[in-house]
Amino acid sequence: MKEAIPHKRDTHTEPAMNHATRPDRTTPLDHPKVTALIFHPRPTPDAKGQEKIEVAEGVSVGARFHLGEPQWPVILFFHGNGETVADYDDVAPHFLAQDCSFIVVDYRGYGTSGGAPSASAMLADCEPIFAHVEKRLAQQEITGPLFVMGRSLGSACAIELALRHQGEKIRGLIIDSGFGATLPLLTRLGVDCAALGITEEASFGNLEKIAQVTIPTLILHGARDEIIPVGEAEELQAASGARNKQFFVVPGADHNTLMLTAGAHYFQGIRQFIDKILGRTPRWRRKPR
Repeated sequence: MKEAIPHKRDTHTEPAMNHATRPDRTTPLDHPKVTALIFHPRPTPDAKGQEKIEVAEGVSVGARFHLGEPQWPVILFFHGNGETVADYDDVAPHFLAQDCSFIVVDYRGYGTSGGAPSASAMLADCEPIFAHVEKRLAQQEITGPLFVMGRSLGSACAIELALRHQGEKIRGLIIDSGFGATLPLLTRLGVDCAALGITEEASFGNLEKIAQVTIPTLILHGARDEIIPVGEAEELQAASGARNKQFFVVPGADHNTLMLTAGAHYFQGIRQFIDKILGRTPRWRRKPR
């Protein structure tokens, strides 16, 4: 899975209690053989404009806030397993061009972050990251609605937060090249799940969790994705508990070329999804400001 580069009351929902969401418990997904295959941390020099989010005592992860107008929708983004915050410096302007603020965060051991990556830490860190983002936006009087988005491995983080904070706090879920069941993915990566005692019930649980997510959901996937086949995206779409759910397959795109192949349509499609949720007039129908 290594990559290149109507408004209602908040319904905070506790996720299914599997091992991967319990950082206080040992999980088979944290076995070194698994960690070495699903995480590809790439440290980068400290970069201007990045800030640190404390996720545990003595451990912080890097983040970059690309913020536009206070009323613009805000997208909190979790990247793929071979990427870093800095890789999205050239992507952020495309979101800003669609009147969307864009926040991207790293995992432990990635970019300027401390610690070492693990499945349990990745999911446990979602909550302090979300709390920091909420506080930061409030401090800067950013009032736009919040959306959560995850690419590839990051889909697990996005689904986790959508389940926990769907409704008033998180208005929509966006998944780019996400996976459904965990074991088929691990098997394709070369993990002997049976030998390590890994079961679907004690894994990321994306399918089980997304079934409980009822906020509007957009799923984007490449038709030629060789790492996470498009059938897995179809499983996520079928399992989704959202009434308002959209599913787009990009012809000719593989796991690492979805955004590039779709081009401007990628960002415009996300903005149209957000506009529909918020009941806003599409940008092309607005009068010049």
